Amino acid sequence: MKVIRKRYTTFKYLLYCLSLMLLSGCATPGDRPFNIKSLAKTDIDMVADAHVEEVTALARELTIKLYLRNPREMAKGPPGMTLDQRLDLLFSSPRLITHPELNNRYGVDAVPLAFDPAFQGDRVFALMVGISGMLHAAYNYKDTFYILDEINQQKLYNSARNIEVVVWQLSNRRQSNGELFLLTNGLDEYAQNLSFERLFGKLIAHQDMMARIISDKTNRSINKVVHSVASFTLLPI
Repeated sequence: MKVIRKRYTTFKYLLYCLSLMLLSGCATPGDRPFNIKSLAKTDIDMVADAHVEEVTALARELTIKLYLRNPREMAKGPPGMTLDQRLDLLFSSPRLITHPELNNRYGVDAVPLAFDPAFQGDRVFALMVGISGMLHAAYNYKDTFYILDEINQQKLYNSARNIEVVVWQLSNRRQSNGELFLLTNGLDEYAQNLSFERLFGKLIAHQDMMARIISDKTNRSINKVVHSVASFTLLPI
């Protein structure tokens, strides 16, 4: 009887271990752990989560590079401001959408400040509040998605076109002294630094791809408006 009882206890232990393995998705080192919230997600939700994660990482990298290329802008912000503090203001969770130093402008409304001759503040911060805000708005101000959440393909498409406009303005808009408002790609006789162009290209590609995925899923077409990048007008999101 003791042998039977011991075998039964061993069987229960093995069954318990098997259940844990199944719940963790038979995870191996390096795999993401199982999350019960995943049961409330569709495949599209998981794709959207991945896109949000990637565009946020790209925007974060872009912010760092802009400050390295334009170090004087940090000093135009509040006293003692650091790069880490700027990144926290831009990408904290939940996301801050009000910034008093920009008169609480966000997304599309914040971008023009970066190219406004009268603006005396941190142009990098203004630009990135604009870009990261447009991306945030394109995903309905959400960082993660579940079954009942909806995404609008037109907002995603518009955000991609707006980033194209920003890229054009960075390369062409100049101050009264002829200098660019913000320095990005470096082109000279010794080297070509196109890392900014690659980052912007990835952001645009991600937004366009997600717009197409959502359009195919919902069977709703995208209104591909004729919009010149040389225009200072940004599409609504």
